[in-house]
Amino acid sequence: MPRDINGHLIPGRISPPRSVPQGIARPEYVGRKTPKTFTGSDVYSASSIDLIRESSVIAAQAIQAVGAAVRPGITTDELDGIGHDFVVAAGAYPSTLGYRGFQKSTCTSVNEVVCHGIPDDTVLQDGDIINIDITAYKNGVHGDSNVTFVVGEVAPEVADLIDRTRESLNRGIKAVAPGREVNVIGRAIESYAKRFEYGVVRDFTGHGVGEAFHSGLIIPHYDSAPRFDDEIVENMVFTIEPMLTLGGSPEWEMWADGWTVVTKDRSYTAQFEHTLVVTARGAEVLTLP
Repeated sequence: MPRDINGHLIPGRISPPRSVPQGIARPEYVGRKTPKTFTGSDVYSASSIDLIRESSVIAAQAIQAVGAAVRPGITTDELDGIGHDFVVAAGAYPSTLGYRGFQKSTCTSVNEVVCHGIPDDTVLQDGDIINIDITAYKNGVHGDSNVTFVVGEVAPEVADLIDRTRESLNRGIKAVAPGREVNVIGRAIESYAKRFEYGVVRDFTGHGVGEAFHSGLIIPHYDSAPRFDDEIVENMVFTIEPMLTLGGSPEWEMWADGWTVVTKDRSYTAQFEHTLVVTARGAEVLTLP
């Protein structure tokens, strides 16, 4: 069981990547070290938005299928298998598989892991929390989402962290409106998180998504004004995915694997994410199961 004497996570054994049927289209970066530079737009036509919605629903439903299996005793690798099989059965490709060398079809981030946890032989225990992040690629576009789940019974302050992180996402979405700058999203999130003395992770952000897994558009989750002043426009597609920490600090460290990000103080952290499209009145969430 890959944990140290203090109960903190350590790297576990990673099984080989899962296979995807040849008939399912791959993103352009599969088999390459890095994706091609995206030169398209974050603003999409109605028909393209419908395709992104389809990919987004697959991702959201896959997360719910994985979440239904979360329990003490299951490994994060087993959960990855459930998510992988769901996405593939829907005729989609799990976007993380082969992205910049990532070996798995989901990200499974447990307890102090902020994001990008690699599924392995870690066994979930009562009192853990786990974030499941899945992106599905179909019809040439990606849909990206994540949800934090509890494992058995968790401490009240941990349950509050999860509920409030979900609410911070909701507040970020409500701040979206054409004509505003993207930094208003982070301002709404951080002002809420500060009420509870949570840390707001700054270095991992929301992003443009659609034809590209990450388009280059950055959506910060903290008050970044006057930086990140891209104008929000109708039919723009991007993710919002705040990460809040129970310890109150945004500081983090990365494991030697180059992916797993953990809170520096090893405090619990939660995250929620939706892909959304900007409408004339605000935003429509695309990643609804």
